[in-house]
This record gives sequence, structure tokens and C-alpha cells, in this order.
Amino acid sequence: MARKTGIVKDVRFLRHSAGFAHPESPDRLMSIYEMLENPGNSWKFTEIEPREATYPELTAIHSPSYVDLIAGTAGQDCVFLDPDTATSPATYEVAKLAAGGVCNAINDVITGDVNNAFAFVRPPGHHAEHDSAAGFCIFNNVAIGAMHALLKHKMERILVVDWDLHHGNGTQHIFYNDPRVLYFSTHQYPYYPGTGGMEEIGRGPGKGFTVNVPLSAGAGDVDYIKIFRRILEPVALEFQPQLVLLSAGFDIYYQDPLGGMRVTPNGFAALTRILLNIADDCCQGRLVGVLEGGYHLQGLTKSAKAVLEEMLDETHCSEDQFLFLEQRAFDETNFIISRVARTIAPYWKLG
Repeated sequence: MARKTGIVKDVRFLRHSAGFAHPESPDRLMSIYEMLENPGNSWKFTEIEPREATYPELTAIHSPSYVDLIAGTAGQDCVFLDPDTATSPATYEVAKLAAGGVCNAINDVITGDVNNAFAFVRPPGHHAEHDSAAGFCIFNNVAIGAMHALLKHKMERILVVDWDLHHGNGTQHIFYNDPRVLYFSTHQYPYYPGTGGMEEIGRGPGKGFTVNVPLSAGAGDVDYIKIFRRILEPVALEFQPQLVLLSAGFDIYYQDPLGGMRVTPNGFAALTRILLNIADDCCQGRLVGVLEGGYHLQGLTKSAKAVLEEMLDETHCSEDQFLFLEQRAFDETNFIISRVARTIAPYWKLG
């Protein structure tokens, strides 16, 4: 039976500008929105209205002084927050809308109004730290959404999966001591932002609840699928999340100008199926995706479409396909899997 998939989209997200010729441009969402509004697709999805995140929601993750700093940019032409991250007059409003849109998507998935959801929002979020912007990101949308689920919906275990090309330093650091949030990341390494080493596994009560899989350039569909199946899946099934959140960076697409990975739209669909299987086993299929990176417009749109088709159950990657593909993974990937497995063995059973 088809699933009911919600989407967050709003033309107001196009009003944020990071500067002339910046890779994180409104064109990214315009391309996706054109695909979503195509007559062949527009009837398939349940639209979820975004709202501006409240000050308490923002300051549950970010310091009040940082939120006030961003608020102070409202109406100003351009304020550089770091060498890669700038604001425009509408950025504060749009960034609040992005975080609030993620919270609304989480609400609708938890209440059962939809089976799963994808928030096509910008600016992205996973590099934003507790008290600073970074890497095109203003507010950490996924972290704000996770905390919203913990506080409002009284959840106790949330899985955040981050397949963006770049390590989600902000999300990792925000929850580094928190065993309620299991953060799992695959990313090109060493690369921006320089974090995400295999030995970074959490601290204090959060030790073991950060799992990093740093990869060299060139990893493709079969490598990611094997990593998700051999590392993420057993850890997630032991953790038993009540909600699965995805930082969906499409910059691991094989032609993305900022990266060196080799993932195709079919690969994105397969990774989504693994996440859906985890969500089905653990939390009534509750999966919420949030847009992060992805800078090849055609590849971004094709890959997002492939993810959505999997979320709708229009396509369905099978167990036989996974087993066949896993046999073709690179030797380097097998080596990384074994190293990660040894690193997290004190905390998780990997079979």
C-alpha cells in the first residue's frame, strides 16, 4: 500500500540569498519545486505548511546571543557570518521558517497525519553550531527538530542520519553528550569542515552515540549501501529510535561540483529504503528528511525525486538487490567498515 508523504515547500525559502554566484542559491529549491509542481507529481504529496520557529525553540539549540545576532541582520543587505556564510535582508525570517517547517513536518509524522515527510527548506543547517554559523548554515534545522521531538513529544530516542558530503559538525557537537540522540554520519574525509574522524564517538553519557564513517573520494552506491547495512542498520535496530531524521545532502551525487563521491539517484533510493526499513521496524515508519547540500541542479532534482518515490513506496529496493550490490563494494570500504565496527564494538552489537 502506498504511503502518505508530506512535503514542506514555500516560495519564501527563495528569499534568502548567500551572495552572488554562491553555490547555495535559490535555484536549488526552484529546480526541486518545479519537479514537485509537475502535473505528474503534484497530486502525490500532502503539503505541510511551514511556520517560523519560536525563540524558545531556537534557543533550545542555539545560544540566545547567537539568535539575537542573526535577528540583528534582518533588513541588512549583507552580513558575513563566516567566509562562506552570509545573510540577506530576509535571512532571519527565512531561517526561522526553515526550522519551524521541520518541526511541523515532525509533528505531522508523529501524529500520523502523514507516514513520512521531507522538508525542502533553506538555508541548510547541519554545520550551524550552538553559537555560530558555518558552511552556508544559519540555524541547525535537524537539531532544532530533534529537540522539538524530545521536548514537545516527550520522545526518548531519536536517530539522526547524515549522508551529506560534508560532516555535520554542528549536529554532532550539539548532541555529543546526549544519549537520547544517536548521530550517524557518512562523509568525505579529510574535507570541510575537518571534523568527523572515526574516533569521535561522543562524550560522557553520550559516548557511543556518535558514529562516524569517514570516506575517501570515489565511494558510490554499493559502498554506501554496504555501510548502511553493516553499520547503521544493526546499531539503529539495537537503539530502537522513536523517530528517524535524515540530513539529506545530495552533494554525494556523482557529478556534484563540490564533491568527489559517486552516488546515483538509484543509490539515493536504496539508502532511503534502508532508512524506511529501520523506521518500519522501530517507529511505525516515522521518517523525516531535511534538505542540506546538493549543488548540481539536475542531479539534485533527480535524486530528490528518487528519494520521494521510495518514500511513497512507488519503488521498492529489495533484499536481493542489496545482497548483490554489497558484494561489489571496494576493498577500502570493507576496511573502513571493519575499523568502524572495532571502534564502536564496546557500545553496539554488530553481529
